[in-house]
Parts: sequence; structure tokens; C-alpha cells
Amino acid sequence: MTQKNPYHMTQAECEKKLAEDETWAPGWEAIDRAFEALYPGQEPDHFAPIIPAMLGGDSYLDGKSIYTSPNGYKHFVTYGFTYLYADPEHLSDGENGFGFELTFKLADVKDDGLWVMDLLENLAGYVFDSGRVFEPYQFIKGSGESIHIGAESDITAAITVPDTEAQPQWSALGRTEFVQLYGITEKEVEWLMERNSQDAVRELAERIRKYNPHFVTDMSRTKSYV
Repeated sequence: MTQKNPYHMTQAECEKKLAEDETWAPGWEAIDRAFEALYPGQEPDHFAPIIPAMLGGDSYLDGKSIYTSPNGYKHFVTYGFTYLYADPEHLSDGENGFGFELTFKLADVKDDGLWVMDLLENLAGYVFDSGRVFEPYQFIKGSGESIHIGAESDITAAITVPDTEAQPQWSALGRTEFVQLYGITEKEVEWLMERNSQDAVRELAERIRKYNPHFVTDMSRTKSYV
């Protein structure tokens, strides 16, 4: 059964609301809503380009936020794979834009996470340039080097899973899901490449879930799950 959009809006209704508030950003509000439910009252560290993407800036994304989980990790989320700002032309009862935002959970809470934001921006470039989207249980092969450029680590690639905490959200612009990245080792990369199937990614994810239910990436991990 197709889920109805509780925020459904006509073009006329959207134009009226925009006339009252030209800064209205229902897509942005949807992302905030998901994370406020997880981290009530917490003001995240937010990073935005000097010139937003919507105004022609070089960044593909209009922002990234970092929340600190009471469970002991940093939780990153992007703003920009979906439409963020109200536009009568972008109203939808289906997917909002590419249909997802990326998330990432980092075990080292002392790490400033700037490299994670670079990683997310690079992945945004891939999506915007190719038109290919990220969905849960995909495999993102790296270069064989650490995903934290300039730092030694056995974590060289990533898989995607549904974010274990952030719930899908609706807005007048459509539905937004949260796709979480999880860093994997080169041995796990080789195991996936030998099998070359989404079922293999699912199997690896289930092995990881038993020990790491929230898929928190630990860049110091050397243990392999295969």
C-alpha cells in the first residue's frame, strides 16, 4: 500500500505560504525533525558553504550537521541530496529529489570529523554528476587507501545500510530517507568483490549488526567480519 504524504500541498497553497515566508525550507525542516527526535534539545555543529549550492556555490551540498550521540559516537547528516527549499515546481507525493540524505556514525568523538564531511561532499559530487543514487545494501569501493585521506587505517571502503535510528520523513517536497555509510576493511572489500551481489552486502551487514547494531565506523578497527 502506497503511503500518503501527510504534508501534501497544492501549488497554490505553496505559493501562498512562500509569500508569507520566503525562507520556508520544508525539506530542511524534515531532516531537522528526524534528528531532533533523536537528540532533543541538542544544537549540532553545522557546517555550510559560504555560497550555498542553490546560489551557485561550488559545494554540491548546502550543509552537514554533526550530532553527539549519548551512545558514544558522532552522527553526521547531509543537507542537499533532497530539495531543501520550498518551490511549487518541486512539490511531490513521492521521493524528494534523489530521495535520500547520507549519514555516518564515527566512533572517535574526539575526531573533528572534517574528513567525513569531505567524504560526504565527494560522494555528493558522484551522485550529482552521474545521476546514480545510493540505496541501502550497496558497496562503495575505494582506492585501497584509508577513507580518511592522510591517516593510516584498515578502513578503505564502505557499504550502505538504512540509518539505524533516523526515520524517513515527509514534507511538501516528498519523502526523505536516510542512508548510512559504514566503513569496511580491504579484506571485506575482497570478499564482496568475489561475490559481487547485493545479497553479499546484506550478509556482511547482518554479520556486522550482531556486534555493532548501529553500524558505528571505528577507523582503528582491524578485525574482519569475513
